[in-house]
Amino acid sequence: MKDNPLLVIIDYKDLSTDPSKCDLSLQLTQAFGSCTSNGNSSSNEEADEDIISSLGVIAVRNVPSFIETKKAFLPLAHKLAHLSPSYLEEKLVDEKSMYNAGWSHGKEKLGDLPDYHKASFYFNPITDVPGTEEDRQRFPASYPVNKWPEEGVVDGLESLGKKMGKIMCDTVALLAKHVDVYVKEHCGCHEYSAQMGKEMMTTEKVKGRLLYYFPLDSKNMHSTKDKYHEDSWIGWHNDSGFFTALAGDIFVNHDTGEVIPRQNVDPNAGLMIMNRNGNIMKVDIPEDCMAIQIGECLQIVTGGNVIATPHCVRGVSQDWNGGSGGMDNVKIARISFPCFVDTVPSFPLKVPRGISREQVMERGVKGCAKVPPLNERWDQDGMEFGDFLQKTFAKYYEWSAKKA
Repeated sequence: MKDNPLLVIIDYKDLSTDPSKCDLSLQLTQAFGSCTSNGNSSSNEEADEDIISSLGVIAVRNVPSFIETKKAFLPLAHKLAHLSPSYLEEKLVDEKSMYNAGWSHGKEKLGDLPDYHKASFYFNPITDVPGTEEDRQRFPASYPVNKWPEEGVVDGLESLGKKMGKIMCDTVALLAKHVDVYVKEHCGCHEYSAQMGKEMMTTEKVKGRLLYYFPLDSKNMHSTKDKYHEDSWIGWHNDSGFFTALAGDIFVNHDTGEVIPRQNVDPNAGLMIMNRNGNIMKVDIPEDCMAIQIGECLQIVTGGNVIATPHCVRGVSQDWNGGSGGMDNVKIARISFPCFVDTVPSFPLKVPRGISREQVMERGVKGCAKVPPLNERWDQDGMEFGDFLQKTFAKYYEWSAKKA
């Protein structure tokens, strides 16, 4: 697969170099930015073309141990998804965390209907029991206790999942240090004080989500027109936290679990993003790269100098004939693994001094009507991150019902 010329790719060696010795400001501007190379915010027509078309995601190549761990871990989602429904429901579902730990299938909704298009296995790769007892009582969705299958049920799920998540979390922490310098020095936001590098290095608020997207057929599609929607596998949304690490994806034969080469899969299926000028684009993350995109909380604390990325996932069309790979009668599923790396829930979502809430909102991506407006969820400067998450979960449910 050829690299997408619009996707910014950096080398892990550069990312792991101290920002004082390796300037990544140009790459960060091209990937995320709402600021120009002269340090000014770019919300007008004079913005540089690279910035206007930036995808809101950056890829990292040559991450140590990433490729082999990904190849071993991602296919385990097929085994997990094919366990008996009674075992999954009785042993791995965690209702008290609002399904933010363990197995979740049909618990989320598309409008007023359960979403059976995908299933998720959530876990914290850093620790099985995050936070204090008080933290877990106050923020049950942020600090759930892990629920793993018994030993021998899905061999390697826990060990490989923790290894994969740790690799991705550590890479996010390296990027966060560069973002700190980028916002303060390159974007001229001298009052920026969030110290994301430090926060990401020490956080226990990490959530891995092993996703299995079921083949779209008449049994799990709510209407025949869904096959034409760019968000038929997962709806349009912004990630509501700080950083989201992405392992890319694989496609498998739903019946056998055999990995299907990408060239034999519907080329329109996969991750869709809305770039900084509101155009919808397909993004394929190279198989040898992980990627990182921005959440809404980072947009807030950087004063809108980096911007959250509207995205969705498009399913394999029922009309896809398999190209030249003989996939005509094969049910194709998708597997991915995003890892959400955030601050403690009590972290205050405050804009840097000299920047208003209105400016933060104005700098966001325009035109994605399926994403609830940020000002309806972040209703006051200094709002705690955990409270913002709770409000966002509720608003997305209300919004999806309204748009259905």
